[in-house]
Amino acid sequence: MSRDALYVYALLADPGPGIEPPGRGIGGAPLRLVRAPDCGLAALVHEAPAEPYQGPDEEVRAWIRTHDEAVEGMRRAAGGVLPMTFNVLVAPGEDADAETRLRAWLHDGRDELLGRLARLRDRAEYRVEITLDSTAVTADDEDAREIEERMRQSSPGLRRLLGKQLEARRKAAADALADRLHADARRRLGAAADDLADRRRAVRDPDETEVLSLALLVHDDGVEDLGLVLAELQESHPAVRVRFLGPWPPYSFTGDEAASPATR
Repeated sequence: MSRDALYVYALLADPGPGIEPPGRGIGGAPLRLVRAPDCGLAALVHEAPAEPYQGPDEEVRAWIRTHDEAVEGMRRAAGGVLPMTFNVLVAPGEDADAETRLRAWLHDGRDELLGRLARLRDRAEYRVEITLDSTAVTADDEDAREIEERMRQSSPGLRRLLGKQLEARRKAAADALADRLHADARRRLGAAADDLADRRRAVRDPDETEVLSLALLVHDDGVEDLGLVLAELQESHPAVRVRFLGPWPPYSFTGDEAASPATR
């Protein structure tokens, strides 16, 4: 019995013998599919020691990028996947090797997993961030321009005081505009996607005010429509800034936390 563990990248509907995993996995590991006979499911894996990947942050980030690339490559090849998070491992047990345990888990969860995969078929995750340039928000504000003019003619002490007033005015105007834009942008983006989920921005620019940050589940045929909505939002006000990232495997839309094959 093999004592190797299996590192699991994603689950998918068994694509049949004509489709194999593209590319390589973490550390150049060969990728393969573990198929569950009479189940209709498969798992994208590579053989690995039964220990999680650990190392310096930069190395871990590189592994995560490779993980994502492997999952996205399989998504494109097979039409859809249920992605696993980084470091999901199936270890061998006392009476069964890792592959046997993984197949048993696929059989046990067949109906639920196939349902989730059907929802994600031909769909990818895109991330949208809409912010406001706080300076541009008050570009046409006469009071703000007056403060700026006074600052140019003032002593350093008064300039600092006026600078605080200008910052407060810009923040108030940006917050008010963000509130007005949020509901409309969320509604329009939701109409262009199959699902959406709120996200936290990892890094915030002090000169920007957030309108929204979303993950969107979008059908492959709907990406152009989403792009048109984003273009219209970008043009709605000179201060609006749009960031559009993807496609990614649909990590934000895998459903409620499922029992992992690693916990079987």
